Amino acid sequence: MKKNMGSSDKIIRVIIAAVIAFLYFTNVITGVLGLILLIFAAVFVLTSFISSCPLYSLLGISTAKKDS
Repeated sequence: MKKNMGSSDKIIRVIIAAVIAFLYFTNVITGVLGLILLIFAAVFVLTSFISSCPLYSLLGISTAKKDS
């Protein structure tokens, strides 16, 4: 997969995932909404580690630095 995520994008995704996980495990968000958000958090972490977002690829977006 081609890398299409910059470092700031990856950091923001990990922070959002951590906040969602914290809110879920402290029972601030529960039920179906909590599970859906937890799945989104897992996807955010996964895409951050592989530096590639499939949705960015479909939309032609890239936050990665351009090689000059």
